Amino acid sequence: MIRTILTVYQKQVILVGVILPSRGKYDSENNNLASLEELSFLASTAGAIVVGQIIQTRNKPDSSYYIGKGKAEELAQLIKDRKANGIIFNADLSPAHIRNLESVLNVSVIDRTELILAIFNTHARTKQAKLQVELAQLEYTLPRLKHLWGHLSRLGGSGGVKIGMRGPGEKQLEVDRRLIFQKITNLKKESMEIQNRRKLEVSGRSEEFTVALVGYTNAGKSTLMNALTSLNLLVEDKLFSTLDTKTYLWELKSGQKVFLSDTVGFIKNLPHHLISSFHATLEEVRQADLLLHIVDASSKQAEQQIDAVNLVLNQLECGDKEIIIVLNKIDRADTIELEILKKRFPEACPISALKKIGLDKLDKKIEEIINRRQVELSIRIPVENGRLMAYLHERGAVLQKTLIRNSYFNIKVRLGQHDLLKAKELGLSLRTPKR
Repeated sequence: MIRTILTVYQKQVILVGVILPSRGKYDSENNNLASLEELSFLASTAGAIVVGQIIQTRNKPDSSYYIGKGKAEELAQLIKDRKANGIIFNADLSPAHIRNLESVLNVSVIDRTELILAIFNTHARTKQAKLQVELAQLEYTLPRLKHLWGHLSRLGGSGGVKIGMRGPGEKQLEVDRRLIFQKITNLKKESMEIQNRRKLEVSGRSEEFTVALVGYTNAGKSTLMNALTSLNLLVEDKLFSTLDTKTYLWELKSGQKVFLSDTVGFIKNLPHHLISSFHATLEEVRQADLLLHIVDASSKQAEQQIDAVNLVLNQLECGDKEIIIVLNKIDRADTIELEILKKRFPEACPISALKKIGLDKLDKKIEEIINRRQVELSIRIPVENGRLMAYLHERGAVLQKTLIRNSYFNIKVRLGQHDLLKAKELGLSLRTPKR
């Protein structure tokens, strides 16, 4: 059988980290240790029980076992001592590495990407999320087929592919590859249909100012959504607890209404095929007028997490959007570390979504951005155009209104660009009055 995405639920696992020569400003021993802590959190989210960890520093990965042969023997002994039945690597392994390690260790071995996919698979609730997870899983499996065998009977899904008869001399590997390609094609077609529907849904809200919450996973986006909208969404101290974008109406203190969307959390080294698979889900981010980048200010890795989110936003071609950095969890943050973050990001808005601290300042900041994007108009409206008059009162800020000879109003109004288009459809004329 082909190896599919494994589950680690209730497995007793040992985490394995390998520190390689520095390739960037964050590739240090401390950051690798923090990365292993994050791996532990990922494993717990997937339902695994972490019973130990092992770290090795190497110049490059071993060609056979990724870790050295001696370290593999040490790992085998640790497995016996801790009665572990699974290994999780904080790296992406080749199929050969996995096969060699499993033959020596006699337990299942999964890498970081496979662990993330397992979590996504567990948390997928809607048809859209399940389809996108399945697509990501198949794209993960495809390049590994050379070292896998069997057929696709374990790969369930909505592709509707029937396994046909092999032609004369056709190898099973070729059958598997063809079937996966066909299944990926079907899933991409279905995903594109969902993405197009999503675009229509989002464009249907074009009159409203839209705000999307983005950020590192577990930064507190859902908690902030609850605090701003008085909703009661699921909030769990787990990574990727939100996979499906949720959009709700949020009324600012001034009465201005905006659409607020909660999105899937990001993570360092997020597999590229996950980003491409979740384009439909992230359509809210691509179409939003404003992004609130939620940061866990209590995390020692806050700056690295900010960079990781910015990297994904650039991949989504959203790097040039207007963004407010929101430093969340300030009630739990170290005072000195928080001051460093504030100096690094002076325009950031410090809050505690859980304690509802600083939300008024965030509200005011968003209101200022909306007002900055509005235009102030002096217009003349016939008294019989009641629909336009009502729309301007509902959507804009009427600053002055004077009735002239009971036939028309001279109005000064502040209106957003979104609302201006609709107002034109209702008869708004921007021609300059004759003097």
